[in-house]
Amino acid sequence: MKKLALFISAALLTAPSFAKDEIHVYAASSMTNAINDLAAAYEKTHENVDVVTVYAASSSLARQIESGAPADVFLSANEKWVQYLVDKKVITADKVSLVAGNQLVLIEPAKANIKAFDVKDKGQWTKLLSDSRMAVGNVGSVPVGMYSKEALEHLGVWNTVEPKLAQANNVRLALALVERGEANLGMVYKTDAVLTDKVKIVSTFDEGLHTAIHYPLAQISDNAETADFVHYIQSADGKKVLNKYGFNTELGSQKFAAK
Repeated sequence: MKKLALFISAALLTAPSFAKDEIHVYAASSMTNAINDLAAAYEKTHENVDVVTVYAASSSLARQIESGAPADVFLSANEKWVQYLVDKKVITADKVSLVAGNQLVLIEPAKANIKAFDVKDKGQWTKLLSDSRMAVGNVGSVPVGMYSKEALEHLGVWNTVEPKLAQANNVRLALALVERGEANLGMVYKTDAVLTDKVKIVSTFDEGLHTAIHYPLAQISDNAETADFVHYIQSADGKKVLNKYGFNTELGSQKFAAK
């Protein structure tokens, strides 16, 4: 019996490894649901692959990648943070494509009842935020916050609203503040607002008020598995998933333009 036990132990030690290949995807928080679905669908047809996801603000992810985080794919909520990594020579511009677009909306808690709101009216902003704050992403680094600041500046209400901002580390945290009624208003992506019945959309901001909301997809690793997953996201099946969550995949001839 002792010889048999030793034989089995030796066999286990020398058995071939069946570890799966891993694709590490670093994606903006607003892409959480879509990427989760895409990863699950891809793994069903690629049994030897595990898609490992990391979600956070694009700014945080870009800095992690710059510091050596093991990302194979980066999906940012704006072009700035991909350009940042291009400038740092972490990724190359020819491996970047624009895969989706989004819209910026103003939201309120579901139980609130704003009947009409003129986003150009400083008085209405002051009234609604008199005893509360407006949830946004950090306006200096988080893409949704950066878009929000641009829109408010173009509307001429930035100086009125800025002191009442509750700045969050990503769009999902800003959304949560409004869901819980801790903020009377919030500025988030439309795709996030429609995921929950705890908020209502008050207004959709004109796209001319801010930089176009584009999601660049950057392939960082050159291995075949990563290239295949990137191709899947860009495929017709991948676009169906993105469309399901409200993302616009019809960007026409627009391409990522490295500066």
